[in-house]
Amino acid sequence: MTQNSKFDASKYQVSVEAKPMTIKIPETGEEFEITVKQLSWTKRNHLLSKCFAWDGKTQENKFDGNFYIKECIKEMVVDAPWGPTTEAFLASIDERLGSALETIVPNAFGEEDDGAGGGDPNEIKKE
Repeated sequence: MTQNSKFDASKYQVSVEAKPMTIKIPETGEEFEITVKQLSWTKRNHLLSKCFAWDGKTQENKFDGNFYIKECIKEMVVDAPWGPTTEAFLASIDERLGSALETIVPNAFGEEDDGAGGGDPNEIKKE
């Protein structure tokens, strides 16, 4: 098989540069800026695999969505007004801020969205 010289793999590589984005808390209208880095395909898959656990009673795999969301947020947010995005910080916030931060997390299953996991962080879907 010959290598196709017209294929540009760089179009499919994750940007090493973190990008600023504005997050809006719908309930209060407050906006703030965070800096977000993209998740690579392998990092996202690694996080997904850590979220599955075998349930011996039901003989099924169980997915821990809470763990997936927290790990993505901790991995992706590189700068924020509150400082480091740690487990302790995430455990201390209410649903309003948590839901706003959740919008940066790429879909765990199904079609990829335009989120930071596979696209431009500036084009992250805001609900």
